[in-house]
Amino acid sequence: MIYPILLCGGSGTRLWPLSRQSYPKQFSKMVGNDSLFLNTAKRLSGDFFAAPIVLTSSDFRFIVAEQLIDAGIDPDIIMIEPARKNTAPAILAAAIWLEQKDPDAMMLVAPTDHVVPNTEAFHATIQSGITAALAGDLVTLGVTPDRAETGYGYLELGNTTDYGTIKVKRFVEKPDLITAKKMVATGGFLWNAGLFLFSAGSIIKAFESYAPDLVLPVQKAVKYSMQNSNVLTLDANSWSQARQVSIDCAIMEKADTVSVIPFDSSWSDLGGWDAVWREAESTNLGVALSGNAASIDCKNTLLRSESSSLEIVGIGLENIMAIAMPDAVLVANMDHAQEVGKAVLALQKKGTKQATQFPRMHRPWGWFEVLVAGDQFQVKRIVVHPGAALSLQSHAHRCEHWVVVKGTALATLEGVETSLTENQSIYIPTGATHRLENLQDNELILIEVQIGSYLGDDDITRYKDRYARV
Repeated sequence: MIYPILLCGGSGTRLWPLSRQSYPKQFSKMVGNDSLFLNTAKRLSGDFFAAPIVLTSSDFRFIVAEQLIDAGIDPDIIMIEPARKNTAPAILAAAIWLEQKDPDAMMLVAPTDHVVPNTEAFHATIQSGITAALAGDLVTLGVTPDRAETGYGYLELGNTTDYGTIKVKRFVEKPDLITAKKMVATGGFLWNAGLFLFSAGSIIKAFESYAPDLVLPVQKAVKYSMQNSNVLTLDANSWSQARQVSIDCAIMEKADTVSVIPFDSSWSDLGGWDAVWREAESTNLGVALSGNAASIDCKNTLLRSESSSLEIVGIGLENIMAIAMPDAVLVANMDHAQEVGKAVLALQKKGTKQATQFPRMHRPWGWFEVLVAGDQFQVKRIVVHPGAALSLQSHAHRCEHWVVVKGTALATLEGVETSLTENQSIYIPTGATHRLENLQDNELILIEVQIGSYLGDDDITRYKDRYARV
């Protein structure tokens, strides 16, 4: 059995404004009907796959759990990283935890923001690397390039190994266009897909040889971790002593047992909106539309609306990408897709909340979004999942009015429970203890009006919470 190690802690700034720090691209429906994370989890399931090990941050813990539950996938463990340390410490933590169960356990490390349409071809390619991995090789997956791409790293190929894989001579960082064209023209190079196959024991030995400083802090982080059901939170103090470094820099570029299995089918890491355009269904003129979008006399253009109330129309556009969110719009030439991250950095320097904060804020009980905000007031739409409940809480600087628009709510105010159905409301005074619950089988939707001198989300005191946030 192969244990999928699903990495889903990245932020994906090049796909802003849909992908943001508070809700990155892997959890969004970038292509198709499921999120990239869920597509990956489904792709790495089946006869020869064990239950997945998911590495993520506390911010995304409940999003991960919710999406896996919806798909009927029961993870082996959801491992929470106290801070982002890049891929090397995360992979080492998974290996150390897995080795305790089975020293010979096979690990398939996979980012969760890739698009791989041909699952059968992908499985066959992975199986072709198992012999080398069992022999102790660190096996990576390389994609046969079909164009000169500056958004990917490359692998230079050496000789074929005794196990049918190909030796990796060197890793090449993302090249400029001239270098990329030369590598593709001469052959002998593959795109670095960032997928790895090895045994837990083999990768731990590699860390002991090439990045020994990471071993002890990560071992301690696993040893002193806290586990609640299938959620394991690594020890924050130990984790803080591990340096931030990628698996490529820490291990793969140094080890002499690295080999690659070529993947000749379609693949994309959706590293920019140009990649989304290539993967999307389009007209014979290359126009891809999503959501409330329309085009007139356009060519090679991506138009995408992520708002049910916002229509985007393109007229006479060529080689343009335009993505509209309720709170932000991106318009750019397709040739500059890799520079969107620079715009995010510029917005962050300005202190613009749209740079990192998604308009829809996800919580373990559901989500909310701000509809209107003004001086000392704001209006939110709140959606509570079936059987979920907000914490028993109070606010020091605001009062609230709840109006149920769909479903039935159980409101607790100063210990008194009241059932509210559609078109009924309740007033929550400043400082009063209160809780909102959805005891029904359908989603609960309500409008919340907040009024007060301070309306920040941190004006909250929790007394009881089923999600351990007290």
